[in-house]
Amino acid sequence: MNKAEATFTTTAMETIQWFVFLLASSVAIPIVIGAIFEMNFMEISGLMQRSFFIIGIASLLQGLVGHRLPIVEGPAGIWISIFSVMAFSGLQDGRSLTETLQLLETTMIVTGIFLFLFGVLKIAQKILPIFTPLVTGTFFLLLTVQLSGTFLQGMLGLQGGSSTIQLNQAMLAFITLFIILGLSALAKGWLKNYAVLIGIIIGWIAFIAFIGWEGNLEIDQLFSVPELFAFGTPTINLSVLPISFITAIIIISNLVASIVAANQILGIKPKDRNAEMNRGTTFSGISHGLSGIFSGIANVPLATSSGFMALTGQKRKMPFIYATILLIIIAFFPPIISVISSIPAPIANAALMASFVQLVGLAVNNLALEKLDSRKVTIIGVAYLVGMGTMFLPTEVFTELPAIVQNVMSNGLLVGTALVILIEQLWRDRDGSRDKDKD
Repeated sequence: MNKAEATFTTTAMETIQWFVFLLASSVAIPIVIGAIFEMNFMEISGLMQRSFFIIGIASLLQGLVGHRLPIVEGPAGIWISIFSVMAFSGLQDGRSLTETLQLLETTMIVTGIFLFLFGVLKIAQKILPIFTPLVTGTFFLLLTVQLSGTFLQGMLGLQGGSSTIQLNQAMLAFITLFIILGLSALAKGWLKNYAVLIGIIIGWIAFIAFIGWEGNLEIDQLFSVPELFAFGTPTINLSVLPISFITAIIIISNLVASIVAANQILGIKPKDRNAEMNRGTTFSGISHGLSGIFSGIANVPLATSSGFMALTGQKRKMPFIYATILLIIIAFFPPIISVISSIPAPIANAALMASFVQLVGLAVNNLALEKLDSRKVTIIGVAYLVGMGTMFLPTEVFTELPAIVQNVMSNGLLVGTALVILIEQLWRDRDGSRDKDKD
């Protein structure tokens, strides 16, 4: 094999692995949201089609002209909470689930407008200084706590209505996890570089062999274009303005943490952090607008992308770009979506859990960038314990609060991150600075 063939093969394999990671990061959320809003199979398939299309477009735009880093955009965190809380509060207020989805279209579009303005008017860069290593480190810690429970439930077969551990599924999921971690830590060469891809393929084949195929190939169309406003005409309601504004600020915190993590893994020191941040915020606004227009689930930059790069050592951007283009193309072919969406949830969650192992390391590294004196330890402790404690509170405890407060207080990641920012800004050392260790 000559050099050109070797380069092509490497690029193709890395593209496939990025593509599989994109799918693993995206396939479960539309199913979860579909269950919350009582969608049938065809409606969930349509939501998945539109979600893949939006994820591909958003990730491609960010990689080429936004922050220009290989960071997967995907539905997670804050938007899952917003969809869930608004579904619950909407029923309480007498709205149907369809009307709530139409209101969510408006919420995503308005959030996108705020983000776009924050980026274009360079407001995002003014927020950047508050995201110190203490803030980003705490954010990563809380993120791993928030999502590790979800991933573990998926690995144990507790998603999709099951209330007891599915032993066969759990066993295959943990085998997949240990294969990925083992190859990434102990193997060399291509076995190490393609650990995630190899693990998912082995896990998927084993799942089909021992448990069976869980896909559904009842598709009427071979080709279809993602539908505009599939939930119906967006509802005009001024109540979404405060929710959208606060959500936009939260998205910026997520964006900062993901950019910081990616730069650390890639060993990049950006020439202009402000410009990188402003571009990323602007195109995050565009992707939110597309999510509302195409009736999808709004995306955030996934910090697990850095865990994936650390796990596989895969740091080139072009395979990532090719994978996003491939995802956009397959979004027009429902039969292909049906097949790839049959990746068993326990296997997909095992791959994501493996990436989160690396994210814990990023959290520790960020916190260790500065000397941890008693002040910093106290700030981390308070933010971590309150944020984590909030995650274990049932959603029902917030039902008496206004909708906007529900969205904020029910999200432990937001509560903890907001606390660490607030305390660090207010609690200054005797010399008036936030950090006396920086001399």
